[in-house]
Amino acid sequence: MAATVADEVGSRVVGSDLNPYACVQASDRGVPVVRADLVSPFRDDAFDVVLFNPPYLPRDEDAARDDWMEVALSGGESGREVVEPFLDAVGRVLAPDGYVLLLVSTLTGVDEVVEYAGERGFSAAAVREESYSFETLSVLKLWNN
Repeated sequence: MAATVADEVGSRVVGSDLNPYACVQASDRGVPVVRADLVSPFRDDAFDVVLFNPPYLPRDEDAARDDWMEVALSGGESGREVVEPFLDAVGRVLAPDGYVLLLVSTLTGVDEVVEYAGERGFSAAAVREESYSFETLSVLKLWNN
């Protein structure tokens, strides 16, 4: 996703991912990437836009795997166990007029994510939705109140 954004808008892009395989793929596509948890490596940075496609699927014990694919897909029991720490931290690296584009699913609980973001000082609006037989994916735009 970061490579596409860089190509389309000509912006400087940097990626961050915990998954070493995702880091290699981003690097192979020309995206500078840091292997890290969420926004933890960024200290004095202020980003105009932060894109996040989190692991959002609620844990399915029957389909559980003990590998990086599980880390990439599973958002814990609620599906929000990665989204919530991200929302706790992202405000620290967001420029004053910046915003977040966050992918969430009806399986994760879009209303719950919007409420949690609101409790952290963000306003939210859905900017895109795609429906499938088992879920609807929404891209939320979040900005500081």
